[in-house]
Amino acid sequence: MKRCEWADRSELERAYHDEEWGVPVHDDRRLFEFLVLEGAQAGLSWSTVLKKREGYRKAFGNFDARVASGFSEDDIATLLADPGIIRNRLKIRSAVGNAKAFLRVQEEFGSFDKYIWRFVGGVPVRNAWGRMTEIPCRTPESDAMSRDLRTRGFKFAGSTICYAFMQAVGMVNDHVVECFRHGILAR
Repeated sequence: MKRCEWADRSELERAYHDEEWGVPVHDDRRLFEFLVLEGAQAGLSWSTVLKKREGYRKAFGNFDARVASGFSEDDIATLLADPGIIRNRLKIRSAVGNAKAFLRVQEEFGSFDKYIWRFVGGVPVRNAWGRMTEIPCRTPESDAMSRDLRTRGFKFAGSTICYAFMQAVGMVNDHVVECFRHGILAR
């Protein structure tokens, strides 16, 4: 079975690729999860984040934005000492701030899902890349998303992070065409 080449580095990455990456997500809690995880990835590998995913679930109340938005300075200090997550002060503070911004977006649009999927017109962008090297790290859509998120107070929301988020939550299908998941997700 042919996969995107990045998925063959570990069993964890293979399972993520085969079951999650590129599958359209419309659940706000899962969208918040990927927003936190993609921000945590900045400067690191996705495999590092995947290894700490369960730690993040525990630390961030199973990615409940209401829980995370209420974290105090003491809670942040506790998170900074938690070996189950990436202990970077800026990334942890941004996750807390992003939870507050996330709730404001939910209030304004009715759901984060309604807001975020507007950047692709409500349907996944179906790409047809022949090789991984053809896949961009940002697009006009991710640029627009990044600009809008930042005006709403989101941090760790640059265009490259936004594009990785779009790939993760299925806003774009960036499986290479010979990957078995490309055709499945293109339907």
